[in-house]
Amino acid sequence: MSERTTKLVRWTAFIAAYVALDWGSFLHATHGLNITPWNPALALGLAVSMKHGRDTILPWFVALLIGEMLVRGLPSPLLNTLIQSACLAGCYSGIADIIRRNFNISGGLSNQRNFFFWLAVVVFGTFLTSCIYLLLLFFSGLIPAEEWRLLVLRFWIGDCVGAIAAMPFFWMLIEHHGRLRQVLVRWDTLGYTSLAVIMVGIAFGRWEVDDFKYFHLMFLPLVWAAAAQGFAGAAIAAFILQTGVIVAVQWLRLLDSMVFEMQMMAAVLASVGFYIGVLIDERQRINAELKQTLRLAAAAEMAGALAHEINQPLTALSAYGTVCEQLLARGETGSRLSDTIGRMVSESRRAAEVVRRLRDFFRTGATRIERITARDLLASGTDSLRAKAAQLGIELSVAPAPEAFLLADRMQMEVVLRNLISNAFEALSEKRPDDPRVEVTAIVTDDAKLCITVADNGPGLSRNAVKRVFEPFHSTKSSGLGLGLAISRAIAEAHGGTLLAEEANHGMFKLILPLEELTDDAD
Repeated sequence: MSERTTKLVRWTAFIAAYVALDWGSFLHATHGLNITPWNPALALGLAVSMKHGRDTILPWFVALLIGEMLVRGLPSPLLNTLIQSACLAGCYSGIADIIRRNFNISGGLSNQRNFFFWLAVVVFGTFLTSCIYLLLLFFSGLIPAEEWRLLVLRFWIGDCVGAIAAMPFFWMLIEHHGRLRQVLVRWDTLGYTSLAVIMVGIAFGRWEVDDFKYFHLMFLPLVWAAAAQGFAGAAIAAFILQTGVIVAVQWLRLLDSMVFEMQMMAAVLASVGFYIGVLIDERQRINAELKQTLRLAAAAEMAGALAHEINQPLTALSAYGTVCEQLLARGETGSRLSDTIGRMVSESRRAAEVVRRLRDFFRTGATRIERITARDLLASGTDSLRAKAAQLGIELSVAPAPEAFLLADRMQMEVVLRNLISNAFEALSEKRPDDPRVEVTAIVTDDAKLCITVADNGPGLSRNAVKRVFEPFHSTKSSGLGLGLAISRAIAEAHGGTLLAEEANHGMFKLILPLEELTDDAD
């Protein structure tokens, strides 16, 4: 199908749908003119114009002209009708153009800025259009001068309510039809649709006696839809309720004054539902963005941990490679070369194991439990940092550990311990005392747990800092991500233990882990 044919089909369908909506909402008309309590056709026109821009002006003009001829029987001379239809098409297209140019189309109406901007433009735009259109009708002699203000109000309310209540549904249908289709086939959609029908029946069931007494019950399905499905659910529910109100008003043949008040309440009803839907959608977007941010931050933290953990095996690989070059230069091909190559293979496997184990934990939280001694843990967790401590001029003291056994992932526990010691180094570097030192001690508590303490003689943590130090993205370091301690605590808790910070005049963290068994011997 050619592009020209596609456009012809599109605009023919638009004109037909617009005229059908115009005919269906031509109720309680004033003086037989296009002044009714609601105008859902405007909502369709605004949605299509926002999608296709100024190309919509001509089809919209044709739809308005056909509506004047077929629906209202051409109440004014043809020339006047042409001018009035052109005026409405131009004003309505201007409203859509202002909305389209000033908000993010991909975000649609489901964020607060777009929603309130759309609402303001619709309210003020339809009011200005009403004033201009009613002036044309007045100068054409179709309305008396004393009724002009009242008719402006009626025309404005009809257009405004029609646009507010129905446009979000048509916008979803045109621009986000995929999401709308997904929402429509859900069971909760059937639930709040049924509730909407029931509430409309209750609200209008005893109308002659109770008037608007039960109108507020229609908030229930709208709030349910908005809370469950966000803006899309609110758009569907508001459209269903508006249709139900139109059918009920026509069925009961309510007075024009009642219809006017009812439409005001319907506009408030729809606006509240849409705002709840906007808040729900924004919360979901924020949650999704937060999850993505956490994944990226965790990846950054993982990269830092990997860089630190594989530094030692890579350094060893480099040293062994240098030895191999020297041996080969001397013509060595015997056991010494084979032993050095074996050490290189071992270190490369160790680096690969570090990467795999840390990747598995950051991705799935998986741990590889093995039986290790407290002494081995302290030794492996501190030995690689002794050279860094000497370089920084910091005394690193490690007290003898008790002969206690743990069931833990050695690699992960080493990451936690090294993270605590590295943090202590950084705290001492920022506010350096005269004799900077870090002390690592381990004791067995009365409840058969191993308590590893990392203490430094730096400034320590305040009460407020202790409360927030494990919060994600909270860091006292200018270059910190604020995830190291949060991840370290998560690792400790995955092993059935915990990680604590204490308020003191010096830095102190305690890593508490459950023991597998304890002997009476100690180093």
